[in-house]
Amino acid sequence: MDLLYYLRLARSNWLLILLSMVLAAATALVITAKTPPRYAATVSMLVSAHDKETSTATAYQAALLSAQRVKSYARLLTSRKLVSRVASGEDEIRRLLANVTAEAVPDTVILQATVTDGDPARAARLANALGTAFTRLIDQMERVTPNSPATVKVTVVDQAGVPKKPVSPRPLLNLAIALLIALMVAACAIAVRKVLDTAVTSIEELRRLSNSPVLGVIGYERDARRYPLILRHDGQSSRSEAFRSLRTNLRFVSVDHKPRSLVVTSCLPSEGKTSVATNLAITFAHAGWRVILVDGDLRRPHVPAYLGIEGAVGLTDVLVGDVELPDAVQSWGEPRLSVLPSGKIPPNPSELLGSQEMRKLINGLTADYDIVIIDTAPLLPVTDAAALAATCDDVLLVAKCGKTRRENVTRAGELLSSVNAHLVGAVLNFVPHKSGEVYGYGEYRTDVNEQPAPLVGV
Repeated sequence: MDLLYYLRLARSNWLLILLSMVLAAATALVITAKTPPRYAATVSMLVSAHDKETSTATAYQAALLSAQRVKSYARLLTSRKLVSRVASGEDEIRRLLANVTAEAVPDTVILQATVTDGDPARAARLANALGTAFTRLIDQMERVTPNSPATVKVTVVDQAGVPKKPVSPRPLLNLAIALLIALMVAACAIAVRKVLDTAVTSIEELRRLSNSPVLGVIGYERDARRYPLILRHDGQSSRSEAFRSLRTNLRFVSVDHKPRSLVVTSCLPSEGKTSVATNLAITFAHAGWRVILVDGDLRRPHVPAYLGIEGAVGLTDVLVGDVELPDAVQSWGEPRLSVLPSGKIPPNPSELLGSQEMRKLINGLTADYDIVIIDTAPLLPVTDAAALAATCDDVLLVAKCGKTRRENVTRAGELLSSVNAHLVGAVLNFVPHKSGEVYGYGEYRTDVNEQPAPLVGV
């Protein structure tokens, strides 16, 4: 995983990141607006040792004594004993204790006491009162006897002034912290979502899970559900080009093995297998192949609805002997594409598709046509596709990007392997163009002499 991977992950989840940041910014602004301002006033005091001697040795000892006292005095500044001299009443004492801080300035003998309050004038008054009370307290504590001079003296060197600006809230700091927290939360949510999401989202995943080459990448188009066939824009869209690429890959995936009968299936419903089978048949017909599209989904047939043909008579009627094959096959489009609808929905689809009659039918179709493309039911819910896969030459597995689960692809591959079916490859369907897996053909046009004739449903 490199930086580009994380950038793509962030781009695919940009809406979540944006919403998190907007929510964090709004929360920070609301909290800032509702937080009352607080003002801080600071008084500075100097700690010095008192000695009548003026020799260097005694001056040095006085300096050491002052430095030692500073650390202890910083804690004394926030003691109840001192605060009780400034505040009256238990509530006021507790409030002042919670809002007073003291520190010794490093490498000096200066003490600073800071009082925070909602009223700037009161904060300054309390800070100055605290400084005055502290000097008196130290003067009393550092006397050996009541009449002897104090060994250490504290002097107020800088009175607390009335603060002009509040120390809190700080809008910019609050906003920055909120945005940072939002980014961290969004990153964690994206990471958890990525770990928990087991859907196939890339070519590499599909290739590894299916243990077969990915022969096609079909991009997502908004109107693909309304217009599933590659007939719009004279067949010059990126979707049409993707199916032409799939056709080419199928032709050359094995030089010594020319595909004659191809089962198109998926792991679960709604993954686009019928759309792939239908458009692939149209693409082969454009290339001049004699193609027959068989609707082998005897549970939920969709080929007649895609092509706009009648599907009441078809495969099941041929298998049970009610109708002859030539009478059930319909021609569609120009150049002609032969279509064998599913016919009546039987009570035993698996038995019909795995029967000897079905084997004979496929053998007969492969003798009459260059390629037989069979749309079947999904692999995992029922055994129809597995029964057909064992009979036909190749199987093409369709996976829907962002929906098909990895474990389902693995199970589908194991199921096909158990019936000795040949999985020729996989197709990644409904791939978002922003994922980087789909080439943008834009206004791509083939050469005039290579333009396929448009098919028109009849």
